[in-house]
Amino acid sequence: MAVSDRPIRWGILATGGIAAAFTEDLLAAPDAEVLAVASRSEAGARDFADRYKIPRAYGSWAALAADTEVDVVYVATPHTAHHAATTLMLEAGRAVLCEKPFTLNTAEAESLVATARTADRFLMEAMWMYLDPTVRRIAELVRDGAIGEVRSVHADFGIAAPPDPGHRLRDPRAGGGALLDLGVYPVSFAHLLLGEPEEVRALARLTPEGVDESTALALRHPGGAVSLLGCSIATATAQRASVHGTRGRIELAEDFFHPSGFTLHRDGRAPEPVAAPRGPGHGFGPEAAEVMRCLRAGLTESPLVPHDGSLAVMRTLDAARAQIGVRYPGEPV
Repeated sequence: MAVSDRPIRWGILATGGIAAAFTEDLLAAPDAEVLAVASRSEAGARDFADRYKIPRAYGSWAALAADTEVDVVYVATPHTAHHAATTLMLEAGRAVLCEKPFTLNTAEAESLVATARTADRFLMEAMWMYLDPTVRRIAELVRDGAIGEVRSVHADFGIAAPPDPGHRLRDPRAGGGALLDLGVYPVSFAHLLLGEPEEVRALARLTPEGVDESTALALRHPGGAVSLLGCSIATATAQRASVHGTRGRIELAEDFFHPSGFTLHRDGRAPEPVAAPRGPGHGFGPEAAEVMRCLRAGLTESPLVPHDGSLAVMRTLDAARAQIGVRYPGEPV
C-alpha cells in the first residue's frame, strides 16, 4: 500500500521529555501511526511504549533502523548524537525528522544532507518555529511589505538553568552552552526574515567548564539589515522578538518561537493586536503535518525547512562559537 493511501508510520528514537511531547501530539494526528520506539535500553523503550501504547519497543537504534515498516523516524536524542543516529536511519532507508540544533557543527550537518541525498530519503530539521502558523504569518507580512523594508530584528532566549556543573547545559561533552540549545531560535528567526548574515560578531561569558553561559550576537545581513540576538542559561529573559521596518514594526511577546499573537505597528495607524490562539497539544502538530505532507508528495526535503537553511544556521552558529572560543571534544582545532 502506497504512503498516500494509509497513515504515515513513525518511529521515535529516544524517550526523553521532548520525545514524549512530540509523541503525544503525533497520537492526536489522524493520519499518523506511532509504530515503534527505540532507546539504548530495552527497559526504557518498553516503559515508553507501554505509556503510549506503541506496538514495538527496541533496545537499540539499529533495531529501529532495520524495521522496514517504519516510514519516518523522529530523532530526539541529545544533539551530540544527532549525526550518528540520523546517519544510521538514513542509510537504512528511513526518512528522518531530526531535532534541533541539527548537529554540533556545519561539517556534521553537511554530512547528513549528503547522506540523505545519496540515499534519496527525506530529511528535515525539527525547527518547529518555522512551521508555527503565527510565525509564518509574520514572515508573510514582512514579505508583503507591511512594515516597509526591514532594517533590524531583535530576539532573545534565556532560561535560568541549574548551576550544577554536571548538568547537560554546562557539559562540553553534551554540546552544552546557551548558543546551540537556545540561541538557535533567535538565530533561525533572523535567518527566516533576513537571510544568512554576511558578517557575524559574537561576545560571551563562558562557564568554568568552557561552554557559553550568555552570548550576544550582532549579525549583518545582505542589504545592510542587522539583527541583535541574545541567549543565556544563567538568566531567564523576556523571550521576546521584534522586527523593525521603514514603515513600522512587529512585536512578539514571550515565547516568540511559539507565539500566541503579535502586535503590528504601522506608521500613522493605531497598533493592531493580532491574536493567534495556540492549537491543541504542545505545538508540534504543524511540524509533523509538514513531514507527512512531504512524504505523501514524494519530496526529500521540505520547502519550508530546506536543507540549505539548516546549513546556513549551522554556519552562523559555528562562526559565533569560533569567536567566543567554545569548542566541543572531538572537534578539529
